[in-house]
Amino acid sequence: MRGQRTMATTVGWIVFAAVMLAATTASAAASGDPNEGTAGGLDISDLSVSKAQEVLNQLYAYLAQYGLKILGAVIIFLVGRWVARLLSNLVASALTKAKMELMLVQFIKDLSYIAMLIFVVLAALANVGVQTTSFIAVLGAAGLAVGLALQGGLANFAAGVLMLIFKPIHVGDFVEVGGAKGTVKEISIFTTVLSSPDNVRIIVPNGQVMGGNISNFTINGTRRVDMVIGISYGDDLKKAKKVIEDVLAKDERILPDPAPLVAVSELGDSSVNFVVRPWVKSTDYWGTYFDLTANIKIALEDNGLTIPFPQRDVYVKEGKLATAKK
Repeated sequence: MRGQRTMATTVGWIVFAAVMLAATTASAAASGDPNEGTAGGLDISDLSVSKAQEVLNQLYAYLAQYGLKILGAVIIFLVGRWVARLLSNLVASALTKAKMELMLVQFIKDLSYIAMLIFVVLAALANVGVQTTSFIAVLGAAGLAVGLALQGGLANFAAGVLMLIFKPIHVGDFVEVGGAKGTVKEISIFTTVLSSPDNVRIIVPNGQVMGGNISNFTINGTRRVDMVIGISYGDDLKKAKKVIEDVLAKDERILPDPAPLVAVSELGDSSVNFVVRPWVKSTDYWGTYFDLTANIKIALEDNGLTIPFPQRDVYVKEGKLATAKK
């Protein structure tokens, strides 16, 4: 309310100054002095009752001609601003009920308020008699120039809006986007902030996030641990499979459904390879992977089974070298 009074007072002073300037110009033109007519000044040293009366008459005429228009413009501005704020709040309330991100809700609220306020200002100026066509042309040209200058930033901005609407990733997810892998710490309008496993802060532009593949390792809630375990050709396959299955059964982090898979996958150059594929919660992935690697090796060794490593046998054939005849 206080701001409205201040604005109204400012507008009043501007109108009064314009009226005084117009009245002064008219007074100078009536006196026949070409210098005064062109400069538009008022010689207050020669101010008389008749001239003061003339100024007041000009003021009354100006107010009679433009007073209602200016008053209407002020009313349009004040009422329009109130309506713009009301409508923007309604939009924000509807988006909040739709469970959209708070940051996107605030952005759309501010953007809609500014757009409606610009429309209100143009309507108020048109009511006074100002030609708004030139203003619209200038705004359009300025918008085009800014758009060309900030092309990359606007692409990131558009991608950020799409991310906040469709939500392909969330804060706390472990993802791989834009060639970087880490836990999502923040999603803003222009960038996405990741924290890598070794605690490096990575800032990825949203244009790269939406412009490439998005791998979300957390969103499904579970992950499969893929391992390859090799045993020697001379070992008992059934026994090795039973040992590996017993190790999996003892780990409480492994989920019963889907059931873990242990199967022979390859007859390699120096080993018979098993694929070991248990399912765990996403949060237990790395801990389970490291523990199973160690526990399976220990269990195989305890049961007399070996994990071979690549080796090469070299045979040297003894003989005499032929001596070249001279």
